[in-house]
Amino acid sequence: MPMNRRALIRSTAAAIVPVIGGFPLIGRAANRAYTYGGSAWLGHYSAYIAIKTGIFSKKGLEIKWQSFPTSSDRMGAVMAGSIDLAGTGVVSSLALMAAGASQFKVIATPNNFGRAEGLLVRSSVTNIAQLKGKKIGVTFASSTHVLVLDLLKQAGMNPDTDVSLINLPAPNLLSAYQGNQIDAAAAWTPSFDRIKALPNTRVLADDTSFSLYKEYSITPGPDVLLATTKLTKEDPAAIKTFLQGIFEANAMLTNAPEEAAKVLIEITGLTLEEQVNTIKQTGWYNAEQQRSLLVAPGSFVTGMQKLAEMLVSLKQIDKAPVVRNWLDASYL
Repeated sequence: MPMNRRALIRSTAAAIVPVIGGFPLIGRAANRAYTYGGSAWLGHYSAYIAIKTGIFSKKGLEIKWQSFPTSSDRMGAVMAGSIDLAGTGVVSSLALMAAGASQFKVIATPNNFGRAEGLLVRSSVTNIAQLKGKKIGVTFASSTHVLVLDLLKQAGMNPDTDVSLINLPAPNLLSAYQGNQIDAAAAWTPSFDRIKALPNTRVLADDTSFSLYKEYSITPGPDVLLATTKLTKEDPAAIKTFLQGIFEANAMLTNAPEEAAKVLIEITGLTLEEQVNTIKQTGWYNAEQQRSLLVAPGSFVTGMQKLAEMLVSLKQIDKAPVVRNWLDASYL
């Protein structure tokens, strides 16, 4: 049976996930060492490249990579103080903001994507209405969860009675779909690409079908980069250096996608061609664009606020937080 959606997203705010390998935040000298929480999702490409190519270390900053299956797990580690920096889909962080969490700050958004996640169905399905009575596999408290809820709302369907939403970790969606345990799958890359490549499968809708994308060019769960509040107080210079490395990696993704792809396939498992295509269909922000998005006029922050309000209407959170209260753009 599908789990209670509100209960699950609320659980993000209470999650305290013990993580092995975090670095202490005191006594840093020479190359300062911190832990970044990521995954194979494209929102973490910049950090992974900056780690693997030595961009960070050349700037005197050692970043250790730690992988998490979902944004909710990663945010649990942020809340527990087990990692210092992280990338996440904004849905998990908005849930924590709504609960009044003060352990983190949003410091940047690394990219803009619209076709790297979506709802995958059998080829015979041509519209959302045809999924009535069907099982949809989706990772709860994620961007794809919000996408599915919005698509159902647009189609005038009730997510509690018209379909069965099955909560599955992202890595399990492929096997569940292949084994006919679910009729449709809402996934992000690389799972999205792997399911899409299966016979008799098509993309019914991607993020460009999301209500707010049409009006504000914002996806169901845009990527943000976070720093723990503790780190912002103890080593703000490290955060500035971290973002410099991110923007340098973004330049590589923009200007040398083939070179970047060779670094990334070891974590994503995509073919070189698939990886290059994923990179090319994503916009990678530079520092100047970042300031425009977060500071003036701050269109991205406006979009996040609209998304928070949508989550309230979708009964995912009880109230919309004032997103700007969690934003610290002083490192740009």
